[in-house]
Amino acid sequence: MSDSVISRRQVLAGAAGLTLAASGLTLGQEKKQREPDTGDTKGERKQRTPPGFRIGVCDWTIGHRCDPAALARAKKIGLDGVQVDFGGGPSKDPALFDADLQKRYLEEVKTQEVRIASLALGVLNEVAYKSDPRAEKWVDQAIDVAQALRQRVILLAFFSKGDLKNDKAGTDAVVGKLKNIAAKAEKARVTLGVESWLSAAEHLALLDRVGSDAVQVYYDVANSHKMGYDIYQEIRTLGKRICEFHAKDYDDLYGKGSIDFPRVREAMDAIGYRGWLVMEGTKMPMGIDESCRYDAEYLRTIYPRRV
Repeated sequence: MSDSVISRRQVLAGAAGLTLAASGLTLGQEKKQREPDTGDTKGERKQRTPPGFRIGVCDWTIGHRCDPAALARAKKIGLDGVQVDFGGGPSKDPALFDADLQKRYLEEVKTQEVRIASLALGVLNEVAYKSDPRAEKWVDQAIDVAQALRQRVILLAFFSKGDLKNDKAGTDAVVGKLKNIAAKAEKARVTLGVESWLSAAEHLALLDRVGSDAVQVYYDVANSHKMGYDIYQEIRTLGKRICEFHAKDYDDLYGKGSIDFPRVREAMDAIGYRGWLVMEGTKMPMGIDESCRYDAEYLRTIYPRRV
């Protein structure tokens, strides 16, 4: 236990020093520039264009998939928000389609003063968008839900049964369906974020074929690193076509594993990205709450609320 505490302090202090040195600020100046994020849900325009970064977490990471209780737990951990999964599975429709559940989320956002970072259709891993007609209907309906919840990003998952890697026929089918739904997403001002095992070049080829700014990439740094891609260059290559990021490290707590988060920040700066960094935990050596708190505190030294 004591070893982990010492390591934690060293890691946080070291990362903070790197960040401050890069910005040319003293610690006192950096603190002065930060402003507390009260979680106030008023001022929609300000929420969509934050001056810095917000740290959130996937609701499934903290054990509350499609459950409004995730917001209270995120607040307890000290996070800015939660990525909400739609729920559902091969034998049932996504639970978030229920209007009463949507109302509960909106009420909990006000009560907890914690935001919804974005929405996620994780069910597409099991009910593949490329081949199952239900998935096409669900994406269409998900846009309506996003409007009801005042959200701008829906993650579309393409793993497991929905994997597009080396699947030309599947990719062709997905391109056709995204073309069909793009106009509705554009009108609703909702972005559909493709998260997959594809490389930056493969993602760009898919997006170019769809031909709509409403379809972008949801970039997971650990997934792409696992595939052997140069994630720091990929972020620069994809640029403004990244709608949001997952923070993840398959090897250890953040700062101790394979992902160089200061270099990720440099790449984000290069493309002008400011917004949500959503944690998707894989290593929880101190339990869910403490591990997430550790990861969030580490990230905050690199990704402040105000830049």
